[in-house]
Amino acid sequence: MKTILVVEDDEKSRRLMKDVLMHKGYGVVTIATGDAALDMALRHKPHLILMDIQLPGISGVAALQELRHNEETRDIPVIAVTASVLDPDRERIKQAGFDGFQTKPLNLPQFLKVVEDILSTRRAD
Repeated sequence: MKTILVVEDDEKSRRLMKDVLMHKGYGVVTIATGDAALDMALRHKPHLILMDIQLPGISGVAALQELRHNEETRDIPVIAVTASVLDPDRERIKQAGFDGFQTKPLNLPQFLKVVEDILSTRRAD
């Protein structure tokens, strides 16, 4: 079973992603802060991380940088999930090195396709 780490501070969004992903057969671990993302990634070794950008404590971009600087987590694909949809925001997210981008509110069929596409192109563990 592939595991996905959801880093999202909004409880409703976190629950929605968890429920939809679990329904599709994924194992899901959730956390509400960017500060805890690295610890959770090290502990659970997820196949994919879904990361909100606007988080309490450190931002999703800062959390991604920490993940990329750690040898054990640098290759985990990370999708930005955010309500920031302006072109400068998208460019900043792209420049940060995320593997994908999803806007909130989620378009569930599109969201699942992006998740499945990324997981299918990554090595199987």
